[in-house]
Amino acid sequence: MYRHCIKRLIDLVLSLMAFAMLSPLLIVIGILVRIKLGKPVFFKQQRPGKDEIIFEIFKFRTMKDTKDRNGNLLSDELRLTRFGGFLRSTSIDELPELINILKGDMSIVGPRPLLVKYLPLYNERQHHRHDVRPGLTGLAQVNGRNAITWEKKFEYDVTYTKNITFMGDCKIIFQTVLKVLQRNGISSKTSATMEEFKRK
Repeated sequence: MYRHCIKRLIDLVLSLMAFAMLSPLLIVIGILVRIKLGKPVFFKQQRPGKDEIIFEIFKFRTMKDTKDRNGNLLSDELRLTRFGGFLRSTSIDELPELINILKGDMSIVGPRPLLVKYLPLYNERQHHRHDVRPGLTGLAQVNGRNAITWEKKFEYDVTYTKNITFMGDCKIIFQTVLKVLQRNGISSKTSATMEEFKRK
């Protein structure tokens, strides 16, 4: 009952409330992104959602489009600005995903939506992370975020999909607030963001 009906209703109510309360911040951040990083203000990218159906995710842009002599984008470390790093460390860059929650692409709590190119790399168990809507935050995010291995992250994701409860979601949301305030697990040990997933 909760995972199929009530969870979606809570997503709608909370995301609408968040939009109302955070709209001044969203406007200010949008203006700062435009000034410091240029156009576009939003970063848009295709991601797989529930049942691996592709949708377009919205985030605040955090990187410049700096390219090398051959026209290839430089590494994340070189394109990520101090301002962009601040947006990531505070998770402010994720706030436009409230749009995705309202549209029904995402939920407040669920496995984070990753890159489309990772779909063929998952094993049978890992594919189950797409049995539910992806989330703004999730079990993996409160247990290490980008600082843990891909295998541990996927195990947390699948564990969540099989054990969804109201109290469990409330606990994850509370822990997420603490993690954001502490700014823990923003980067992996080998990358400014998260190292690319490759099947072993």
